Amino acid sequence: MSTTRILFGLNVPAAAGPGADPVATAVAAEQLGYDFVATSDHPCGDSPTFETWTMLTWMAAATSRIRVASRVLGVPYRNPAMVAKMAETLQRLSGGRLILGLGGGYSDDEFRAFGLPVPSARDKVDGLADAIRIARGLWSQQAFSHTGRVHHTDAAQLSPKPDRPIPIWLGTFGPRALAVTGQLADGWIPSLGFAPPDVAARMRLRMLDAAAAAGRDPGEITCAYHLAVRVQDTVRSADPAAEPVTGPPDALVERFLGFAERGFTAFSVALPGPDPETQRELFARTVIPAVRAAA
Repeated sequence: MSTTRILFGLNVPAAAGPGADPVATAVAAEQLGYDFVATSDHPCGDSPTFETWTMLTWMAAATSRIRVASRVLGVPYRNPAMVAKMAETLQRLSGGRLILGLGGGYSDDEFRAFGLPVPSARDKVDGLADAIRIARGLWSQQAFSHTGRVHHTDAAQLSPKPDRPIPIWLGTFGPRALAVTGQLADGWIPSLGFAPPDVAARMRLRMLDAAAAAGRDPGEITCAYHLAVRVQDTVRSADPAAEPVTGPPDALVERFLGFAERGFTAFSVALPGPDPETQRELFARTVIPAVRAAA
């Protein structure tokens, strides 16, 4: 039997419309036994939303056990050295509960709308690698200089240093980005909507091959999967790429065990629909313990 504990995180929408209460959702997730809460990062749009990092800090302040994760923070939106400082602060104030999720930035339209330069695909990947190296350097060295193709630092000093490791998870999909993940990251968190199970399995092997080629132990990289789920009486679709993944608890348990057999040991679940409170409790009570017992 595997000794790896399957982790379950609850996606918390950054929605800021009437009735939205991400802090209450995080508190409820902690009480229900979820391992982490996660929030995406899309600052631009006509729907009311919270800024991701500010929202994560409020959720961390209102809880005591559950971890908080950015899924994932768009690197081009923020200076990487400043993000390293932000991460150290949140890690320290939360008692070591941060998962720093990073990505290259999905929407070029958001860059244009906010007056930011639109990175090329190459710049997004190289900038992501720079950001990781800068964060790790600032967290571990007295005066850290880095000359990257996109980002740099010059004898930068960051104090205090993290008093415990800050895991970095990447949301990546393309070959070069998967290679960066294997070479540098602590975790990988693709989404079913962009990488259906068979595709994600192939991506995972590519990423782990890159880790091995870099002299790393592939087993040290957490492979997480983000997907939308709904607990209901019937399975809506037999298509493994269909979202949300639906069905009664036993069917959902079977699906998650299948993901675990493909090497995924952490899951970020979104629970869409008109009754999110009921869904998050149903999932926590009927699916999570059964998956953990069987995995």
